[in-house]
Amino acid sequence: MSLTIFHNPDCGTSRNTLMLLRTAGYNPEIVEYLRDPPTPEKIVDLAARAGLTVRQLLRRRGTPFAAMGLDDPGISEDALAKIAHGAPILLNRPIVDDGKVAGLCRPSDLVFDVVAPPTARLCKEDGAPVLRDVPVGSGQLDDLKAALVEAGLPADDITEDGRRFFAYATLDGELVGYGGFELYASTALVRSLVVLPRFRKTGIGRNMALILFRRVFDLGGSELYLLTNSARVFFEKLGFVAVNRSSAPNAIVSTSQFTGLCPASAILLYRRNEP
Repeated sequence: MSLTIFHNPDCGTSRNTLMLLRTAGYNPEIVEYLRDPPTPEKIVDLAARAGLTVRQLLRRRGTPFAAMGLDDPGISEDALAKIAHGAPILLNRPIVDDGKVAGLCRPSDLVFDVVAPPTARLCKEDGAPVLRDVPVGSGQLDDLKAALVEAGLPADDITEDGRRFFAYATLDGELVGYGGFELYASTALVRSLVVLPRFRKTGIGRNMALILFRRVFDLGGSELYLLTNSARVFFEKLGFVAVNRSSAPNAIVSTSQFTGLCPASAILLYRRNEP
């Protein structure tokens, strides 16, 4: 298998991804894309094989994205690819490509969406274990509900339509928690993020959240909302800010959590969703 990583050695996520590949036994070709940017045609191809648009492959934070007016929906995919070739700092990283499947590996756990994962536990630079997420099936709903009830989170509506739930586990298969969301066009309600008791205060919750946000992103969710009474500080560290409940879009106002499952005292938090 021919494996390539489009790498930025100054990026912790990119370093983690390269380290995970090597630890898992892979020896990828390393392309430092800031010095050797892919062609516009290659950028279009990578995006398509990653299941993303070129626009989704671009990074806003720490780049001239806004200053260059690239939020303009009138700019075509081909034009964006040409711009990114000329200003490769705009490309998000790292991108891993096995010749058939490509993936934007943010967070680095998602490298194992592109290549087969090992069955031994692996950890990142900060010591947190790499996680895999699996959609919760009907046979796991009782376990999910029990975990939510134990954590004091709403669970009465988990079987209703429009809910997506995931179970998170280490690479050697140890379950660490659950998370979910409801997606309404480009707006998502994050919910049911719960770390099992023995794994709390280990940094796993942050990893779970970032994987969950990425799954929303891949489905077109660019705006994240959530309601919380007890986890405000945790989510603010992930870039959320408190907003007035009266400012919530209709899709969020209409959810079961907003209309009654969460108390009126719950704080509404928001962040733009990007890897």
